[in-house]
Amino acid sequence: MTNFTDLTGLAGIASAMAASVLLLPGIAGLSGPRLAALIGAVFLLALFPISGLPLAGYLRGATGDLSITTLVLLWCALLKPWNNCVAVDAKHRDALLIPIAAAALFLYPLALGIGAFDPYRMGYGDPLFVAALLLLALAAWFLRYSVIALCIALAALAWSLGWYESGNLWDYLLDPFVSIYALCAISIRAAKRLMGRPQGEPHQSSLPIA
Repeated sequence: MTNFTDLTGLAGIASAMAASVLLLPGIAGLSGPRLAALIGAVFLLALFPISGLPLAGYLRGATGDLSITTLVLLWCALLKPWNNCVAVDAKHRDALLIPIAAAALFLYPLALGIGAFDPYRMGYGDPLFVAALLLLALAAWFLRYSVIALCIALAALAWSLGWYESGNLWDYLLDPFVSIYALCAISIRAAKRLMGRPQGEPHQSSLPIA
């Protein structure tokens, strides 16, 4: 019998597949109802069983479960055509991307053995780590960076409920995909600034924070 963790894990991968539709060329020309129908069809197709296992299940076997942060950003992207849930100015983009990139650079190299300190162990309920996250969420809320506060709050809640198979809070906050996305987005924007791209030039993107 499929358990709750499997259901949400499959739904997360299906959401990623549905969000990838927004990157297709010419997608911006679709009307709201047609875009919604296309996204919904891809989402359902990802959950359709093939040889006893949904397509999303095959991908999940390779990627694992997506972090809560990734899921929040995916659903912001999916809902953006109808409800711009993320402020897209540079200040809000940096406020979200920079902490993700910094956390990834802090976590992954040290967790892979570079240095004697392993920050991954903090995710198993270290009181100082949990308190620091809650303070960061409160600060983000008061500064009106609602997406940061939402990501941290939902990740902490899911971790406290044992939502995923992992018992480590880091796995609810970060995954390689959102980490690579944040690092690439920051690097690309920095490169464009070095190349002298006008600051006022509009930038169109289907992603919620790019």
